Amino acid sequence: MGTWPSALLPRIAAIVTLGVLTTATLTWAAEKKLTAPKPVQVSPVATQAAVIVVPDVRGQAYVFAKGILEDNGFAWRVSGGAGGYAANTVAGQSPAPGTHVVDTGAPLVGLTLKRNGRYAEKGTPDNVSPYPATEVRLAGAVAKTAAAAPAATPAPAAAPKPAAKPAAQPTTAVHAKPQRRTPDFAVPGAPKEPVKEMPLPQRARLLGVWLSSHRTRTAANVRYWLYQNAWIVTGAKFGWWHGAQALTVLVDVDRRAQSLWGIGARSQSSASAALAEVKARAK
Repeated sequence: MGTWPSALLPRIAAIVTLGVLTTATLTWAAEKKLTAPKPVQVSPVATQAAVIVVPDVRGQAYVFAKGILEDNGFAWRVSGGAGGYAANTVAGQSPAPGTHVVDTGAPLVGLTLKRNGRYAEKGTPDNVSPYPATEVRLAGAVAKTAAAAPAATPAPAAAPKPAAKPAAQPTTAVHAKPQRRTPDFAVPGAPKEPVKEMPLPQRARLLGVWLSSHRTRTAANVRYWLYQNAWIVTGAKFGWWHGAQALTVLVDVDRRAQSLWGIGARSQSSASAALAEVKARAK
């Protein structure tokens, strides 16, 4: 055979080079396909909603029922019967005591009150909690819904944030160690002082601390302040331990509220009158 013509050499070289590049590309693609990591199956994480139990406030004076509900993470509203005056008694509630509900932030409890004829209803009734209520979702209904739902493997998603709870206030977040408290005097039909609650003097002092950090007059602040006033004044009139001492502190706190917010004279007058009554009965 003769020698390859020199004119064909460049063409042959180009063909060989193209073949080499094509083979290398296919090999790289195959390796990438073979070594690509397998998709990871992410199992959905089951989330358990927090459950709280509705406390029993039936038979309680309204001022104390509010504190019990607040301490257990509930909001409230007077839904029937008498108005929301401190000494009126809780005749009924909904949901019923012992009901397990999902902690949606501040589930609403409706209260039916009956009038306490031993005490006059003065001023404006306080019929709702000082913070917004959230929906009531029965824990059993949520569990049944979750059990009936078909199994699925959805793409991972961020869990929704739970509803924010109302910020705890100093006068309800701090509790003294239960202790024996001898009543200052006896009042027929008056409820006993709940030893799980802080003593009246401590509640009054902490209300002063709270007022120092809540210098702006808002509807929520005023309602909370009135609620604490009602608790202290009513408890002192019931003859609870060291009521006169608590009222003395409260008079000063109400005077400061008048200076800060432009209101408080009526509450101060009520606390002063209660102080005189308690001192007279304690003799």
